[in-house]
Amino acid sequence: MGFDRSGIEGALRRASTTRQVVVEPGAMARTGEILSSLTDGRTAVAVADETTFGLAGDVVTSSLEASGIAVQPPVILDDAPRLHADSAQVAVVRSALEDAPAGTIPVALGSGTLNDLTKRAAFEIGVPYIVVGTAASMDGYTASGASLVQDGFKTTLPCDAPIAVVSDPDLLADAPVPMTASGYGDLAGKVTAGADWLLADAVGVEPIQPDIWAMVQHPLHRALRDPGALRRRDVAAVEQLFLGLVMTGLAIQATGSSRPASGSEHQFSHLWEMRDLEVSHGFKVAFGTLWSTHIYEAVLTRSVQEIDWEGAGDRWPDLEQQEEEVRAHIDDPVMVTRALVEVRAKYVPKEILRARLATLRDEWAALHQRLRAQLIPSSELRDLLQRAGCPVTPEEIGLTPGQVRESVIAARQIRRRYTVLDLVLELGIRDEIVL
Repeated sequence: MGFDRSGIEGALRRASTTRQVVVEPGAMARTGEILSSLTDGRTAVAVADETTFGLAGDVVTSSLEASGIAVQPPVILDDAPRLHADSAQVAVVRSALEDAPAGTIPVALGSGTLNDLTKRAAFEIGVPYIVVGTAASMDGYTASGASLVQDGFKTTLPCDAPIAVVSDPDLLADAPVPMTASGYGDLAGKVTAGADWLLADAVGVEPIQPDIWAMVQHPLHRALRDPGALRRRDVAAVEQLFLGLVMTGLAIQATGSSRPASGSEHQFSHLWEMRDLEVSHGFKVAFGTLWSTHIYEAVLTRSVQEIDWEGAGDRWPDLEQQEEEVRAHIDDPVMVTRALVEVRAKYVPKEILRARLATLRDEWAALHQRLRAQLIPSSELRDLLQRAGCPVTPEEIGLTPGQVRESVIAARQIRRRYTVLDLVLELGIRDEIVL
């Protein structure tokens, strides 16, 4: 089985904030009923752009009014040429919510950016919110935290997930095919995120939580098998994709960390986001997933005897050298400052690294086997992504091959999370593999 509604119901019992996920035909017409069942709020306001308000605004407004909820004039954000998930737009939404009657519940109509902007603005003024999803395009619907650009640096800001997610599978299937492909790319990223978690567990940095692992990873490979159905707008296939993306967010709520959903592939995506690559989040994650898989495969060609464990410890760059590398590979001053914080947070001295490498050496054969079972071979992954409509070459996301190789250095520097990008540096094989 892939992701299904029964699995979602079980995950909701573990979630910190979200209480209902309603994905069924006609669900939008139940928005007022759902909101009334979860809050005492008698006033609501839709937050949308012109496109999403056209898709869902009238149905949702009618539903709210039919439930006796007073509806404030909608907050319609300008999506031309593109709506950005940044602190400036959060301020716009927050200002509108502050002008509404106290206790007004925002209802986000849309997907990634609109959801994150509403999520953060609602959190800042201390009210819950619900989201009406219009596309299976990303995994942030039920995630705790909002992924936003603040002072030029892509970061995840703390905030509560929605109390409810509402969507109609027919509406999801009617979304532009590239948006659905973006969602497929984001879900595919959970494969390398899982591999990175296996790696972090093996070196004692971040132990796997088996129940959380099972929520995302057990149905994952099956859910990725038929991307062609998404391009055909198969309603059942798009619904399952949406449920998989929602499940990922619920896993984040349950564990209090984005570890179940985000690894090296998201480090690439966040870096490229900060460098203004104007392709969707899911497309950047898709190519990041393929690139991370190539790196894993290069590592996994090495037997335990082929790795210079002692030499790797001896050659480990000290903190000052790693800080200099940040300055050499990141040119934006704000990014440099934030990257230095991240690099310092995860730096370990040589004696700790040697102990970590000793553990890895002892477990290498078993870890090798677990990683091989987790990863999708790059040739197969490339085919799946192409069939979904995702980018599989640097040029398709606006990069040169050289820029992609350089990203292996900078992407590690912007997040303290332990991933394969750390492994190749610690083993002393990064430059040999990618540069």
